[in-house]
Amino acid sequence: MAAPASKKHIALDPMDLYGVRTLLSEDEQMVQDSVARLVDDKVLPIIRECFEQHRFPRELVSELAALGLLGSSIEGYGCAGLNGVSYGLICQELERGDSGVRSFVSVQSSLCMFPIHAFGSEEQRQKYLPRMAKGELIGCFGLTEPHGGSDPANMKTHAKKRGKDWVINGSKMWITNGAIADLCVCWAETPEGIRGFIIDKGTKGFSAPEIGNKFSLRASVTSALFFDNVVVPEAQMLPGALGLRGPLSCLTQARYGIAWGVIGAAQACLAQMIDYTKTRVLFGRPLAENQAIQIRLADMSRRITTAQLLALQLGRLKDKGEMVPSHVSLAKWNNCRMALDIARDARDMLGGAGISAEFVPIRHMLNLESVITYEGTETVHQLTIGRELTGINAF
Repeated sequence: MAAPASKKHIALDPMDLYGVRTLLSEDEQMVQDSVARLVDDKVLPIIRECFEQHRFPRELVSELAALGLLGSSIEGYGCAGLNGVSYGLICQELERGDSGVRSFVSVQSSLCMFPIHAFGSEEQRQKYLPRMAKGELIGCFGLTEPHGGSDPANMKTHAKKRGKDWVINGSKMWITNGAIADLCVCWAETPEGIRGFIIDKGTKGFSAPEIGNKFSLRASVTSALFFDNVVVPEAQMLPGALGLRGPLSCLTQARYGIAWGVIGAAQACLAQMIDYTKTRVLFGRPLAENQAIQIRLADMSRRITTAQLLALQLGRLKDKGEMVPSHVSLAKWNNCRMALDIARDARDMLGGAGISAEFVPIRHMLNLESVITYEGTETVHQLTIGRELTGINAF
């Protein structure tokens, strides 16, 4: 009996061992490719310097807008109207460049444009969304408070009615885009529950000082927000949002993008480690010839592949209208932990060179220390899944 013919070895893509890209539509692949080119051509050449100088690359905003990346999932109002998977791929490629760039797009799209579109009046949509899609207006999202953190219901910022206006007092903390924002979507406690308000830059009593001396997200603007008797007309209140459901739904959208985005950071670390270990000679041979190194690289690939499949299924659920917040919690928890572990291990594999910004792992590692914390800490997402499993709220 003749021996079966041997199959020709097919070279796999180290960044996509399971061929997840083949599961994407042509349109989704086109979106990914266009954003990847932007990252390669515009982000990577400057992002190390921006990180070192603690500078947000504002010159990229027009580039991001020109590709339709701001409010990309919104239909109309000058937005691209892309599906959820495409938005995830946008986040993945941007975070391959830097978490700070992805954070900017995430806040603009999911935390500012989304609530205006979902909960705002038609007048508010027409006033803000087209200019935000063009990058002419930048937004920030005011929810987190200095004492609040993971407990947004314990909100101290309050708004009281005075005639036809609202008067807002309070403060927010750790606000991305704050100091460069032209508007703030601010959430405040009112006698009828938590409400959202659009506050324009320059409104008397509203200030947004930048937070300095960060060792994470250094290529991103982070601020505090202060509201000292800020008078906001009734027309600037989001009429469709009452209670925590409004801001939490925004966070669900942002967390979804994070679950995809961190895959890009992990891929950047793995790609550099594959190249580095092939050329770094130690004890007379390249590091890549050592079993311990290959096992660590293989484990990175295993984790990335798992995260890719998790994110894609999450995106398909979103596009079918079947995604729920717990789905997002599982993906955010798993994928952020995956990316941070890979960045830390890659930093270690570089030895002493690992602390140099000449290599990407230290930058991604420092950024991911924030990403795993914001939009719900790892513990919060673990307890969310625990509640789904047991039916008991342990918060």
